[in-house]
Amino acid sequence: MPILPKERDPRLITIRRGGTLTDEHHRLIAAWALLCAEHVLPLFEAHSDDPRPRQAIELGRAWIRGEVRMRDAHKMAFQANAAGRGMPDPVKFAALSAGQAVAVAHVAEHGLGAAAYAIRAKMAAAPRDRVEQARIAERDWQRARIPAPIRALVLEDQQRRSSICWHVFDDQDETMPMS
Repeated sequence: MPILPKERDPRLITIRRGGTLTDEHHRLIAAWALLCAEHVLPLFEAHSDDPRPRQAIELGRAWIRGEVRMRDAHKMAFQANAAGRGMPDPVKFAALSAGQAVAVAHVAEHGLGAAAYAIRAKMAAAPRDRVEQARIAERDWQRARIPAPIRALVLEDQQRRSSICWHVFDDQDETMPMS
């Protein structure tokens, strides 16, 4: 299921690509996405010694510091994603969160993908009767850590794209289909 919208929000496209996203805000989105991915990384590392998801997070932080090129971060996203293939859902979704987080270097909108997969990882790890509570807890944990300069943008993007991100960002009173 694609998590990128058919119509791109120019606020999430960098200035050099014709949008309005500044480099500073792009780095803030990346840092938040990496934090979301790192929060669920223990779900991956408890079941696998594959270093690629952690390496993706580290490479994403190196990109923020200007130490690696966007192209290298983009390539690492595929490696992190591959680490989750064939794994149980919590493990797979944690790897996908890391892959999405490092891919923010390429496309800022992947930040929401990192957050969505992190929420899905927590939901998949929760007992059946606690899935909704796990979703809300992780969503709220993430929201509490959105940097102030990008908070409104991220929250609007969550509302706009929740339907293509498995409804994981919906408010508590909204129903959430799991397909």
